[in-house]
Amino acid sequence: MEQDEQIDETALERLIPAFYDRVRADTKIGPLFNDAVHDWPGHLERLVAFWSSVMLTSGRYKGSPMAAHLKHKAHITPAMFDRWLAIWTATTDELLAPAAAAALQAKAARIAESLQLALFFRLEDPGIRAS
Repeated sequence: MEQDEQIDETALERLIPAFYDRVRADTKIGPLFNDAVHDWPGHLERLVAFWSSVMLTSGRYKGSPMAAHLKHKAHITPAMFDRWLAIWTATTDELLAPAAAAALQAKAARIAESLQLALFFRLEDPGIRAS
């Protein structure tokens, strides 16, 4: 990436609140986020730290995204991940240079896939198969 296309803390501090403003206003996933998050300023700080750790290897994020999502498993559907990613793509495309947006989009897709596997994928129990 060229210098002007780099992802930095300033870009993340601008991107994350703008993105979650859109998420919170979305009719499909907004209610889930608005019910789950009670301290938006604190949550946004943690999310900036998360993306800083993921994209800039800053080590700022201390937490478990998997555990946070598992707490809300009963209310999350696979379609919600698609909607989240669509909003993420639109927001990153709008606010960032193309290479930076593409890097964030690729990372988000991998993270979403991992979370979905943890939330929804279960191997069949071989002991209950019919012979």
